[in-house]
Amino acid sequence: MTPGPSSGWPECLWIVRHGESAGNVARDLADQHGLERIDIGGRDVDVPLSDRGREQATALGRWFRDQPERPDVLLASPYARAMQTAQLFRDAGGCDADLAIPADERLREKEFGILDGLTRRGIEALHPDQAAFRASLGKFYHRPPGGEAWCDVILRLRSLMDTIALHHGGRRLMIVAHQVVVLCLRYVLEDMDEARILAIDAEGDVANCSVTEYRRDPDASEGRGRLMLVRYNQTAPVAAGADVTTEPAASGETER
Repeated sequence: MTPGPSSGWPECLWIVRHGESAGNVARDLADQHGLERIDIGGRDVDVPLSDRGREQATALGRWFRDQPERPDVLLASPYARAMQTAQLFRDAGGCDADLAIPADERLREKEFGILDGLTRRGIEALHPDQAAFRASLGKFYHRPPGGEAWCDVILRLRSLMDTIALHHGGRRLMIVAHQVVVLCLRYVLEDMDEARILAIDAEGDVANCSVTEYRRDPDASEGRGRLMLVRYNQTAPVAAGADVTTEPAASGETER
């Protein structure tokens, strides 16, 4: 994906999944007990980090504190678990202490509609028609009533990347968001197709507080350049100071 002639990519782009959330923990318990619903006690947008998730976010900030480069722009999903991750990252020295953390709604979690808060067992029991549609269409195109398909998330992320190219050229930018956002940004930035991104997804979950990094690759022939993948789903920054967790999405269908 290449920006227009008058715009430019960030010098560096880090994409981070939020730390382990209370919703991730609740989903594990629901699956272990064969329940149909995940008990998150309110809206998915308000689900906070777990204690371990807070440790992960702090560990990530401490790791970046000691690196030669730190973000000078920080964007986050408006969901509580993503904002808390960004704030703890900043508090631990991952970026300047006074760096603002704007929330961008285009980075929000995929919306699950009527499937929100259900385990796979719950979807099959309460909405067997949707389970059948998903099996037929695949999650890239299946859109539950009131929810989104992966291609809907991709549409809003294309808009986000246009904004980033317009306003943050040459900067060091970090995005804190969700598993599906990390994957769909890879789809956008690397000009993937459905088969390729689903194959990457099938290899394993995006770890909590893992780092996916892109660097601008100058293109002298066009004078613009593009973003090149440097690392994907790197957990070393978290492993240096906290447990690594690879949790599926906390609400709706299982994302693998």
